[in-house]
Amino acid sequence: MVKREVAATVVYIVDDDAAVREGFARLLRSAGLAPRPYGSPEQFLEEVINTPDACVLLDITMPRMTGADVQARLSSLEIALPVITVSARDDAETRSWARELGARMFLRKPVDDQALIDAINWVTGSNHDR
Repeated sequence: MVKREVAATVVYIVDDDAAVREGFARLLRSAGLAPRPYGSPEQFLEEVINTPDACVLLDITMPRMTGADVQARLSSLEIALPVITVSARDDAETRSWARELGARMFLRKPVDDQALIDAINWVTGSNHDR
């Protein structure tokens, strides 16, 4: 019998705050996920590919390019990854803005660890609770 290795779910993390990005990456690795952190939305957009069972964890408020700009660019590139938006701003306008551009979920910073893992599993259809 040949043992097949199951690839870990890729989570693209796009956040300009290095401490937040590193914290998310550490949490996701501990949950058996494969984080791909980016401090620059531009670099992320240059490297992102449609990956089965992957998603994007996207900060809404960043300099130069907002999360909404990134979502619009993903759409124009025909990159169909589910997006989970995160923001310290938790108001109706921000949540509505994220939804209108196709975000599957909106989480407020600081994000509860288990809520984030559950959200990733939900949007990717995965089950990585370990």
